[in-house]
Amino acid sequence: MGIDPGYALIGYGVLRKEKRDIDVIEYGAIRTERGDPGDRLIQIYNKITEIINNFSPDVLSLEKLFFNKNAKTVLGVGEARGVIILSARLKGLLVKEYTPLEVKQAITGYGRATKEQVQYMVKSILKFDKVPKPDDVADALAIALTCIYTERFKKFK
Repeated sequence: MGIDPGYALIGYGVLRKEKRDIDVIEYGAIRTERGDPGDRLIQIYNKITEIINNFSPDVLSLEKLFFNKNAKTVLGVGEARGVIILSARLKGLLVKEYTPLEVKQAITGYGRATKEQVQYMVKSILKFDKVPKPDDVADALAIALTCIYTERFKKFK
């Protein structure tokens, strides 16, 4: 399961690796309703837990937090990431984190690839007709693929 963490919008994608095939199980976006910050975090927790319960992934992978010029944004995303990680760990999932550079390298072979290049490769690899929208969903699928590609020789516990 790949997650592009956010506060107002969280992309997610659930993939299954069977031998050489990668199957798309589910993908989408979680949108939180404006209002009390604590209520938004509860919404994130509930939805992530629901997705985990529905699809029973072994691993939750997400993007590492990187510095943003807007401190308010970075704090909200950090809080959301904490809730997402907590949701996964309480369900016994292994959590793997990747930098944007690691995702670009794994998906395109080039660590300085553009967002559009990564999205094109996600579309191609998963055999979609078009790039999943919003961008957060394509990013979540890229993160899930990164986990599959970089951890393929390791046995998860």
